[in-house]
Amino acid sequence: MGLFDLFKSKKSDYDVTNMKITDLKKGFVFEYDLKTWVVDEAYKYDWGDEFFSHEFKIKSDTETMFLSVEEDDALEVSVSEKIQIRKLHEDLPELLADENPPKSIDFEGNTYYLDEEAPGFFCNVTNGANNWVEFIAWDYIDEKEEKIITLEQWGEKEFDASIGKIIRPAEVSNIIPASNV
Repeated sequence: MGLFDLFKSKKSDYDVTNMKITDLKKGFVFEYDLKTWVVDEAYKYDWGDEFFSHEFKIKSDTETMFLSVEEDDALEVSVSEKIQIRKLHEDLPELLADENPPKSIDFEGNTYYLDEEAPGFFCNVTNGANNWVEFIAWDYIDEKEEKIITLEQWGEKEFDASIGKIIRPAEVSNIIPASNV
């Protein structure tokens, strides 16, 4: 039995000799944008009809971002960071509370167009939790389909916003499992 056979024989749902972005879990380490990142937390989204996506809170030495991984017809990956919602538009929380999301958002010289409105459920699965919370998300994308804004409503008057970009799955590389796996 070789070294790689020992890794494969551990009870896991991935092959450590062929790690993929879809294998990420808390504690995993990877390379992206010339930096080393660690998965700090793992989240799961239930969009209904047995459709799920995953998001990871990731940290480098100086930054915290979110890596979103969705397998639909193709693998869709994005990185984003939180932003104050009123920086996007002063009246945005009130518009969303009135169920009237804008058709477009202009921010830092780019126009983002409403692409999707999606109600769903969120769960922080970092420590094996199974507490689902209902929310609604609005996804905006720029004309080149490279940059994104996501708005989320939690309850009646709690809102989050993030801004980011779509990346190729291959931009996340050198994935190493957590040492305690």
